[in-house]
Amino acid sequence: MSTPIRDIWVDGVWRNNVVLSQMLSLCPALAVTSGATQGLGMGMATLAVLVASNALVALLRGLITDEVRIPAYVLIIATLVTVVDLSMNAWLHELHKVLGLFIPLIVVNCLILGRAEAFASKNSVALSAFDGLAMGTGFTLSLVVLGALREMAGSGTVFAGAANLLGPAVSVLEMRIYPGDGALVMILPAGGFIVLGLMIAAKRAWDARHPQPAQAPAGATSSASGSSLAASHCEVTP
Repeated sequence: MSTPIRDIWVDGVWRNNVVLSQMLSLCPALAVTSGATQGLGMGMATLAVLVASNALVALLRGLITDEVRIPAYVLIIATLVTVVDLSMNAWLHELHKVLGLFIPLIVVNCLILGRAEAFASKNSVALSAFDGLAMGTGFTLSLVVLGALREMAGSGTVFAGAANLLGPAVSVLEMRIYPGDGALVMILPAGGFIVLGLMIAAKRAWDARHPQPAQAPAGATSSASGSSLAASHCEVTP
């Protein structure tokens, strides 16, 4: 893996993880992660929109003027979210019912608009799509781990109901870790804050013990500027 590609991947999955490092997109991260299955579904939907929107913004960047770039990016993202929303309603209806309003709210996800402005508008289609894949993978992994930890502590299961929500092909993921129920608070909103705080603390402790030189991918703007723009357009918890 070449150095720019590796930097983009490490930056998206770990070093600049949108949930654990930038602490953006916390509305869906906390709201839908009462279980690992819901976290996986939300993460995959966001990943699909992120890859496609980054690629389209990079493809059209020469045609979009600075004066209308933000409305244009939002229009592209909204179109893609509509496609994902209708597709999930058609083929993953049970998961669509569980995630509910949070699928349309992908339109105002800080992560997607932030990457469109900070990276896709300044790089090639291929690099932008890969950046979307890396950032989306980091976001999905964060949601799955957060949901799995809450589910294990709260009900003693992992990926419960995956076959109903995602299809029978993923029934192999369903596991019971221990008999009986766990601490109910962990699958309630308070549990989301507790587990997320512990995950952020664990990442910071790991980074402190294993420091890495900060190196922005070739052609990309700094992550700080991307985070600032994303935060200015962040979603509002319904």
